[in-house]
Amino acid sequence: MNRIYMDHAVTTPVAPEVLQAMLPYFSNLYGNASSLHSFGLEARAAIEVARSKVAALINAEPSEIYFTSGGTESDNLALKGIALKNRKKGRHIITSSFEHPAVLEVCKTLTRLDYSVTYLPVTREGLVEPDAVRAAIRPDTILISIMHANNEIGTIQPLHEIGQIAREKMIYFHSDGVQTAGKIPVDVKALCLDALSISGHKLYGPKGIGALFVRKGVKIESIQQGGGHEGGLRSGTENVPGIVGLGRAADLAKETMTDEAKRLTALRDSLKEAVLGRIDESWLNGHPSQRLPSNLNFGFKYIEGESLILLLDARGIAASTGSACSSKKLAASHVLTAIGLAPVECHGSLRITLGRSNKLEDIDFAGQTIEESVSRLREMSALGPR
Repeated sequence: MNRIYMDHAVTTPVAPEVLQAMLPYFSNLYGNASSLHSFGLEARAAIEVARSKVAALINAEPSEIYFTSGGTESDNLALKGIALKNRKKGRHIITSSFEHPAVLEVCKTLTRLDYSVTYLPVTREGLVEPDAVRAAIRPDTILISIMHANNEIGTIQPLHEIGQIAREKMIYFHSDGVQTAGKIPVDVKALCLDALSISGHKLYGPKGIGALFVRKGVKIESIQQGGGHEGGLRSGTENVPGIVGLGRAADLAKETMTDEAKRLTALRDSLKEAVLGRIDESWLNGHPSQRLPSNLNFGFKYIEGESLILLLDARGIAASTGSACSSKKLAASHVLTAIGLAPVECHGSLRITLGRSNKLEDIDFAGQTIEESVSRLREMSALGPR
């Protein structure tokens, strides 16, 4: 059976070029980057090269890049670090109602430390409206955190407009860029960002490595104490192979991103037309065009998304109902409820996220298989029309 991977928002395979770049740092070049001898200097040099490559991907300065263990840690460091460092200025944070749990759970924690959080609603298409951001600002607002693109429905947010508001009001602006860095152009200067979170395994790099961009001059407090690594912001012996891998992945993404985005957009739109054209009482969640090139999130009446995933997997197609961080929870997706879907509608969702390995023949097979699987589930369902 041919296996087709269509769950790239959850994770991507390590690119062969990335693996080759990493391998020497597991064996021959194994030095600790804090050591003063030649082994350590080799490791330190490799880290700085990678730092420059990650910076180039998002139009930042190398000194503004701090390596972490991944997107979750980057989000935690950005929100907690900025909140704690600036608590004398204010304790109000603005975010959206459908952020990733790595942001929402941090906000919950901060409320227990006497911070207040405003959760902005989103439109039916999953957009945060800049006017709503402006209206939510208070004299004690110190941070705005809005994700660049939603991990479940793929809607790309108007960060430039929101960033201009934040800059005008002199409020720090952070974005979770885990789903966008390496997939679409990300320019931290043009977007007026003060902090941006990145994850390696979302852009064909290794798991367990990420980065946080922090604009020069931003006041941020370390939340991890130790030996003062990464400019004192993130202590812990550096994961040199992972950092090298992230750097190479960023380099590859910068080279191929434009052409790959065009290719994936064509495949995405072809699958969208096939599914929505063949299956009655189906719809697309998220913005019809202002979305990631790789992302499709469908809704189907009268089925359970988990059952659909199992049928697709039996036919060799790997997909999901939403974020892997929430996939084991029985509650309706907070993203889908945020855009106005009823819980019963949320449970009939299917997320397809395409990547470098997907070809046109995969799209044809997926469209046919989704149609057949939905039809089979509806025949078995007690929810369906009679």
